[in-house]
Amino acid sequence: MELKKELIHQIQSIIASARERAIRSVDTERVLMYWQIGKVIFEEEQDGKERAGYGDFLIKSLSSSLQPQFGSGFSYRQLNWYRKFYRTFPIVSAVRTQFSWTHFKTLLSIDNANKREFYIAEAAKNNWTARQLERQVNSQLFERLLMSNDVQAVLAVAREEKLPSDAKEIIKDPMVLEFLGLRREAAYYEKDLKAAIITHLQDFLLEIGNGFSFVARQKRIHIEGDEFSIDLVFFNRLLQCFVLMEIKTSKITHQDIGQLQMYVNYYDRFEKQDFENPTIGILLCADKNDAVVKITLPENNKSIVASKYQLYLPTEQQLIAAVQKEIEKLDQQENRDTE
Repeated sequence: MELKKELIHQIQSIIASARERAIRSVDTERVLMYWQIGKVIFEEEQDGKERAGYGDFLIKSLSSSLQPQFGSGFSYRQLNWYRKFYRTFPIVSAVRTQFSWTHFKTLLSIDNANKREFYIAEAAKNNWTARQLERQVNSQLFERLLMSNDVQAVLAVAREEKLPSDAKEIIKDPMVLEFLGLRREAAYYEKDLKAAIITHLQDFLLEIGNGFSFVARQKRIHIEGDEFSIDLVFFNRLLQCFVLMEIKTSKITHQDIGQLQMYVNYYDRFEKQDFENPTIGILLCADKNDAVVKITLPENNKSIVASKYQLYLPTEQQLIAAVQKEIEKLDQQENRDTE
């Protein structure tokens, strides 16, 4: 007599789920323990704040007492983390139970309150793992979104206080594709880039923005006997529209923009349902001339977005320079408008 495979799988699933819940429960208790330790340290430190250097003395003394018994989790450095944890999240209800201590260490490394609030909202909303959160912080997601939005708009979308009404509110420029494993020094073709994106589709969906689901690759369309192929087709549940993507490993031209506009028009006329919003096109390119993009498209354009990609994580200096450049452009535009 043999056991049914379905029965074995059912019990295996129960065991796996129970173990996962147990691990999450232990991690939640650990996070709360660190918060409580931080609270005790902070309150004691405030009581002795009149004494010079008391805070440093307090943590060193606690570490000397606790580390021999409880291990490296109570080193001088770790106890400082716990104090910072409480100072950053002084209300226990603000401590998200779905976050691990690794999540919180990444969040605690962010000094800017708006920036930290953005990552808290995005991580909770998208159920990011600690590794995904760390990558988004390292790839400067917040700063990239600020290049075409203001802080309050970025925070409002992250908190789900408003739905995005413009593709630029969720689509980054540049997109950082270091996870594809393509070296920037190496020569590669468009087909290599497209194949790498499909191989790493889950990571790519996380990078291009919130609410994207994959629909098709190399989608063929026929127009009066002529056949065309759209590189990638997505649907975005937040924008409630199709999103078409063309990939170029060179600097985009006005012909590339015209081709994508044709695809967008086709989808709007033959694929889009009446209750869906107008189709959006993304040109993902190695380089672009913003002035050419702007002149090629209508002034009120909201259907085509050109976004550069890079195959490495940007340095902080690169992002600061890029954000400053964008601010200067906006200032120049405002000055022209007021003249």
